[in-house]
Amino acid sequence: MSGGVLRVLPLGGLGEIGKNMTVVEYRGRIVVVDTGLRFPTTDMLGIDLVLPDFGYLRDRAADIEGIVVTHGHEDHLGALPWVMRELDRSPPVYGGRLTMAMARSKLDEHKLRDVPLDDMRPGEELELGPFRLELVHMTHSIPDSCAVALTTELGTVLVTGDYKFDQTPVDGLPADVSRLAELGRQGVLLLCGDSTNADRSGFSPSERDVGPRLQEVFARAPGRIIVTSFASNIHRVQQVIDAAARLGRKVSLVGRSMRKNVNIGRSLGHIEFPEGALIPPQEVEDWPDEKIVVISTGSQGEPLSALRRMAHNDHRMIKLHRGDTVVFSATPIPGNERAVNETVDRLFHIGCEVITSRDAPIHASGHGYAEELKLMLNLVKPRYVMPVHGDHKRIRLHGQLADAVGIDPEDVFRGENGLPLEIDAGGARYGEPEQSGMIFVDGVDIGDPADVALRDRRMLSGDGIFIVVATVSEQSGASVVPPEVIFRGVPFVEQADSLVEEIRHEVERSLARAANDGVREIDMLQQELHDDLAAFVYDRLRRRPMVLPVVVEV
Repeated sequence: MSGGVLRVLPLGGLGEIGKNMTVVEYRGRIVVVDTGLRFPTTDMLGIDLVLPDFGYLRDRAADIEGIVVTHGHEDHLGALPWVMRELDRSPPVYGGRLTMAMARSKLDEHKLRDVPLDDMRPGEELELGPFRLELVHMTHSIPDSCAVALTTELGTVLVTGDYKFDQTPVDGLPADVSRLAELGRQGVLLLCGDSTNADRSGFSPSERDVGPRLQEVFARAPGRIIVTSFASNIHRVQQVIDAAARLGRKVSLVGRSMRKNVNIGRSLGHIEFPEGALIPPQEVEDWPDEKIVVISTGSQGEPLSALRRMAHNDHRMIKLHRGDTVVFSATPIPGNERAVNETVDRLFHIGCEVITSRDAPIHASGHGYAEELKLMLNLVKPRYVMPVHGDHKRIRLHGQLADAVGIDPEDVFRGENGLPLEIDAGGARYGEPEQSGMIFVDGVDIGDPADVALRDRRMLSGDGIFIVVATVSEQSGASVVPPEVIFRGVPFVEQADSLVEEIRHEVERSLARAANDGVREIDMLQQELHDDLAAFVYDRLRRRPMVLPVVVEV
């Protein structure tokens, strides 16, 4: 080991599934591994996406040598446009060919066309300041998935990305076990390993096993088949296409991200359609039900996804009906279970047959199980281990797996977002915490991580809003016309008329008290009205709607 301190700072992906982002820093220079996002939970009302708080990078933009993306899934790539918009310079972005094609598509949507994107082949090496970058081919549920090896004078940091040791992958390209073992022989200083399935024993099933099971399910379906999967799971999409072709069914793609990713996959040779097999969604109704397979987005119950809209009879082209079979070829990401269950229930209400991975082996995880995590640990033999990509339970279990294969528990660091691990010739320890957390995307704009707006939205969704317009005399401050009361979403229909009249009287009493006290400033009047009305409404309804007073002087 040589001099210097190597800092590894996770800004996302620890204590959660999603928004993966890791900053590796040495001699004042930075390489960022992944720029992921996650989707909002049900209590994040009106929020479209959740990004890691990358304020640390905004302040250090000049020090960034490059950004490396392990693969094309949203939780590793999706925040890239927002990161690039916020930095005052565009560092180069590196990744596999498909990953960079997906990155280009995302950046184009945001009209960011000057970001340098560089395809890297596994095994290729690149000097980035004090770092030597190498990608190692891994297997996952999307092609071109790679682990990232960053070598410095101090040693090598290996960030696995998402991986499994699938010996029979659909594309015939298993993980580069020999290179991982060679890195282990050369010496890996720190392993940042995927923890997603640390709680599942044994080995994960092969992706290749899913295709025959899908065909079996398709063969039993009497009518149309709607398959929902991750739009980026290109191997799965190909297996659905193959199963449909063997049974003489046409295939239609529904959902913008599904069409976009399939087009990218076709252009790079990862997806092939038999001649004449693909039909546009508007032609689905022209074919007999038993001749149709629809591949749709919405496997996670996303509110605006194609399947969710179908389930609510709100899709422009696909109308579900009794006799359709809906196949969920995915499992819910932790936190999405409620949204998925709601979608499934709506489908049953329509009369659809619904098949999930609990009913048939129609999904294989792209993340390795416990034995595969132990295999990775034994292959690379790291000096230190920092489990990543998992909630606190899975990170703890991954640490226990490291202990089981002989790694000293004191060399396993179960960290959290914003807590840097600092390594030098004397050992490894945690440094001072850095700013981390969440940034919310509402539409296309990003907002402050503060939850004031979310608090207001929760209040509105639960108890509604009162708007009170009071007109007062500029000289005396007394009410000159009856106050106007407007309410929305407040659950008190039975006593509405009498309560509105009581609120008017309360407004006039509050204004009279303020006038007697000599209060004339508009903002002070509005504050007093707010406090008096909030207490009055709670006393009557035992609810706390938002109270918005407006005072006009005449």
